[in-house]
Amino acid sequence: MTRRESDVDAVETANTAFYEAMEQGDFEGMSGMWLDDEVSCVHPGWPVLSGRGEVLRSYALIMANTDYIQFFLTDTRTAVIGDTAVVTCTENILSGGPAEDGGGLGPLVGQLVVATNVFRRTPGGWRLWSHHGSPVLTDAEEDEEDGAS
Repeated sequence: MTRRESDVDAVETANTAFYEAMEQGDFEGMSGMWLDDEVSCVHPGWPVLSGRGEVLRSYALIMANTDYIQFFLTDTRTAVIGDTAVVTCTENILSGGPAEDGGGLGPLVGQLVVATNVFRRTPGGWRLWSHHGSPVLTDAEEDEEDGAS
């Protein structure tokens, strides 16, 4: 295995760990994924979040207010140049709404988001520098927008 292949594998492992931390509501694990210095994050529909505190606070809020979330990643591409890596992917997200009266999980909702995750190599491994997610319009949403004009 070449160094490049080894780096790509390590970055893809870090990227998977990022999504697993979200799915498991593992805030400590999520915190360990991010660099200690200046980081940024854009969640779909949110303004740019800058700085470790602001970014981690956003994940704490999401985790506290999400009963169930699962990511199915598709179209994943990884590029490594020196000590920087970029992963692009489509997040096929399945999340559960608030609990119903019977105490069970509310209705499941699906969403598509295209994401770019930028990692930097550190002595402790690959850490997130930036995450940017943008919603993908489905055909039904595009039709609604066309009809709203």
